[in-house]
Amino acid sequence: MNFRVFKVIDIYCERTTADFWSEPLNAFTNLLFLVAAWFVWRLARKEKQLTASTFSLIGLMATIGIGSFLFHTFATPWAEASDVLPIKLFQLCFMWFYARKILAFNSLQIVGLFLAFFGMSYIGGQFPELLNGSLMYASAIVVAIFFGVLHFKLNKREPYLLLAASLVFIVGITLRSIDMTLCQQIPLGTHFLWHCCMSVLLYLLLRAYVLNLRSNRLP
Repeated sequence: MNFRVFKVIDIYCERTTADFWSEPLNAFTNLLFLVAAWFVWRLARKEKQLTASTFSLIGLMATIGIGSFLFHTFATPWAEASDVLPIKLFQLCFMWFYARKILAFNSLQIVGLFLAFFGMSYIGGQFPELLNGSLMYASAIVVAIFFGVLHFKLNKREPYLLLAASLVFIVGITLRSIDMTLCQQIPLGTHFLWHCCMSVLLYLLLRAYVLNLRSNRLP
């Protein structure tokens, strides 16, 4: 039997032992993803936009919180996969839905968007140790800023929303990147603040999506 899937991954300041509750702040701040998902659900219901795409994005948001909780408690490779995979899936689904339903991209534009995203993701993946592994989010930041500029230029509802989300993303990435470098000064680390920023980020992204869905678009 391969026991490598149960090996404890210790890559955050807060974890000092292999115990389940060695990262209480990193674990409990994942509740914020569930809270954010609930607020998006309320907004979507108010706007009468509880479509299949909205439901799927809300579900992925909640799954991100659950997966991250598993990783910051069990801290094993299988738990890491439960953390990473929902994030990747959310990124792809949000890009597809937003580009198709809000920006009205054609097929060629969507293909170009995804090729650029995967290209940047591949490059970032070649440097897993750089910025405490945060470089893998560089492609998502670029897309968020790109969407934010288009969202503003097209004068969508709450036009600054995605630009604000991009700023939150950059702050969050910074906090994630400096976690291990500040262990002596801040024993609890800064990774839990990354969770706080990411829950706000996902709420802002989905708020922009829900508020700008049109009832005559496909669900």
